[in-house]
Amino acid sequence: MPDAPASPAGRWPGDRLGRQQSGPGSIARPGVRIAAIAVDFALCFAIYTAFFYGSSWASLAIFVVEQVLFLVAFGGSIGHLIFRMRVVTLQNRWAGVWRPVLRTVLLALLIPAVIWDADQRGLHDVFAGTVLVRV
Repeated sequence: MPDAPASPAGRWPGDRLGRQQSGPGSIARPGVRIAAIAVDFALCFAIYTAFFYGSSWASLAIFVVEQVLFLVAFGGSIGHLIFRMRVVTLQNRWAGVWRPVLRTVLLALLIPAVIWDADQRGLHDVFAGTVLVRV
């Protein structure tokens, strides 16, 4: 009896992208993604409270700067690095400069980050051509 064809969604998140089911290179799952962004938010809020308290857009600006600088320089934000994740292109390469900038601008808008595809990539990753993977 032949194997049943894979569903359009794939057998696991990242299957359609050629990613393995688990381990290094697999799609980072929601739990660690949420934990990582919580760390980033907390660090940015601490900086905001210490230096910019009262400025209405400073906390968002700090978050955007942190994301772009760390994604370009290290392949992940502080939260990503703590939880052993990296942002890479679909070809598993360094994301460059424009992809982290686009990804971060869309992430700051929030809506693209909470709409996910079948591979558990937020629209900010889909539009930037990136994927958040385990290291």
